[in-house]
Amino acid sequence: MKKFVNDPQDYVPQMLEGLALANPDTLKYVPEHNLIMRADTPQENKVSIVQGSGSGHEPAHVMSVGRGMLDAACPGDVFAAPPADSVYETVKLVASPKGVLLLVNNYTGDRMAFEMAEELSEADGLNVRTLFIDDDVAVQDSTFTVGRRGVAGNFFVMKAVGAAAERGADLDEVQRIGEKVNSVARSMGMALTACTPPAKGSPLFDLPDDAIEMGVGIHGEPGRKREKLQSADTMVSELVSAVVDDLPYSSGDHVALMVNGLGGTPIGELYLVYGRAHKQLDERGIEIDRSYVGEYCTSLDMAGASITLVRLDDEISELLDAPAEIPIHVF
Repeated sequence: MKKFVNDPQDYVPQMLEGLALANPDTLKYVPEHNLIMRADTPQENKVSIVQGSGSGHEPAHVMSVGRGMLDAACPGDVFAAPPADSVYETVKLVASPKGVLLLVNNYTGDRMAFEMAEELSEADGLNVRTLFIDDDVAVQDSTFTVGRRGVAGNFFVMKAVGAAAERGADLDEVQRIGEKVNSVARSMGMALTACTPPAKGSPLFDLPDDAIEMGVGIHGEPGRKREKLQSADTMVSELVSAVVDDLPYSSGDHVALMVNGLGGTPIGELYLVYGRAHKQLDERGIEIDRSYVGEYCTSLDMAGASITLVRLDDEISELLDAPAEIPIHVF
């Protein structure tokens, strides 16, 4: 393994420290609770938005903290849910009079940590809600989840609820918007290679050179099937069909299309994927109003990509267009 790593146990804290040092005017690192938060949080006139999960998916979620998106992110170790105590302490630090909304990607460990933190926070008299994100169409259930997994579609939820909170919407309204966006977001990804966690030092799973994992999870969980490497057009068409048919999306729908890199795919290849996906949607009569190409929710250094569609209406489009200031300028 060749990586910029000291002690693997220090990988996440040292990453968070570097992130805060690079953004001293806008971000604050709280090492005792392993969290990144906005320097100006909490604010009395807005709902605070918190998300967290295992690390290794950057820029999700620690690099999505800033005006118009998250108020705080409390990551766990690589591919591990954060401790419930850390989530609880995060809620206490960012709690505002308008309440706190917790965003949770739908994995068993994350659900347990955030639900326990919500109970502890409510016992303290804090106004807290939880919203589960489950946009992955690849599997209905897996060893790592209770229902569908939350993947790159979480960026659209973060953006929409962050914009609503910034405008002063109350907790009921912010939660409604998040649930609405989640209900019209669908994603599926595929892996060309496995990833290498720092603590393991070797690939997480075995994937032969002539094979791909279709529907892979962002922690390397098995997908729909393992199949032979094919042309880019064939693989992208399989992803698009799986996503479009699930909602289903129909001719005349207006959508946002995201091609998300999983960490080890060159940007040129992502645009190649985007081109094929765009043409496939055109052929189905689906109108692409917004396009996103880059790394949003990764799996360390895994080569691969995912496709996300979000069905748009005037409300969602306006929220996606609202300004945001985060360390990576993805929106």
